[in-house]
Amino acid sequence: MGQPLRVGIVGTGAISGQYLTTFERLEGVRLVAVADLDAARSAAVAAAQGVRALTVDELLTDPEVDLVLNLTVPAAHADVALRAIAAGKSVYGEKPLAANLADARAVLDAARAAGVRVGCAPDTVLGTGVQTARRAIDDGLVGTPVAATATMVTPGHERWHPDPDFYYQPGGGPLLDMGPYYVTALVTLLGPVVSVIGAASHTRDTRTIGSGPRAGQTVPVAVDTHVTGVLRHASGALSTLVMSFDAVATRASNIEVHGQSGSLVVPDPNQFDGEVHLHELGGDWRVLEPSAGYRDAGRGFGVADLAATPDGEQPRASGELAYHVLDVMTSLLTAATTDTTTPVRSTAQLPPPVPLT
Repeated sequence: MGQPLRVGIVGTGAISGQYLTTFERLEGVRLVAVADLDAARSAAVAAAQGVRALTVDELLTDPEVDLVLNLTVPAAHADVALRAIAAGKSVYGEKPLAANLADARAVLDAARAAGVRVGCAPDTVLGTGVQTARRAIDDGLVGTPVAATATMVTPGHERWHPDPDFYYQPGGGPLLDMGPYYVTALVTLLGPVVSVIGAASHTRDTRTIGSGPRAGQTVPVAVDTHVTGVLRHASGALSTLVMSFDAVATRASNIEVHGQSGSLVVPDPNQFDGEVHLHELGGDWRVLEPSAGYRDAGRGFGVADLAATPDGEQPRASGELAYHVLDVMTSLLTAATTDTTTPVRSTAQLPPPVPLT
């Protein structure tokens, strides 16, 4: 009590740098160790951060680690999380919670039995962008929400990522990679989802790496790379989702929410801030001043939020919320392959709003 949460990172790839930068300015979190299958990479990060470089096995059982930050590839999320939980550690992982729903449920059940916590990215929804939009909806500025749209279009991560293989394997694809930002934002704004319909396709069987030492190499594509669907929220609102690695660009807003008396443009849910635009019935577009959320946030604020959450309460970026988001996405993929309306079996409590902090 009153001491910083001691964090050990497993996986020191590209995303770890953003967490490391954030941890330097969070008082409630202290990095104590790092590990990676590439020992040279973890050694370099450890030297730069002034912490210990351990093997994965050593870190998962280290008595000075309270929480394991799991930044491995999606296929390894569940295995690392379960091993950490078995050692009595809480876990916070990159999205998705696991590569499939059964593994995700196993992680949550193991954590409950062990009495430890599970948190999961994305924590971008805790920033001023999505939280200000939620405040506007909660305050009735758009009236009863009717619909939302969420659009993410890119030609694919292989253009910039030096090791993009996992984006095109089970657990990847535009929906499971980028969808968590958008679906988590939609659930945060409009509440849990009860059913989905959808369709999916892919245009290429291989992708060519565009940068780094493997530039020019091809990687196989084993997942659909364009997914679209409609999410029916328990509130009655309908969200239309478009996630693509097959197109070039879009000028559409990342997320829009439409109500009976107003419409909102919500900033990119892959970022923590950004302008929220409101158009009220009979008025015109105006920018809302930030009214909720963590200011100047970065990846890792979800870990700090977990550290500050009292015992017995769910952190805002909780494993349960991540499980529901994964259920929504995997149900959408099922709907796309069966041409049926697919129920979403799980639900999630709407996390409490973040005061302007």
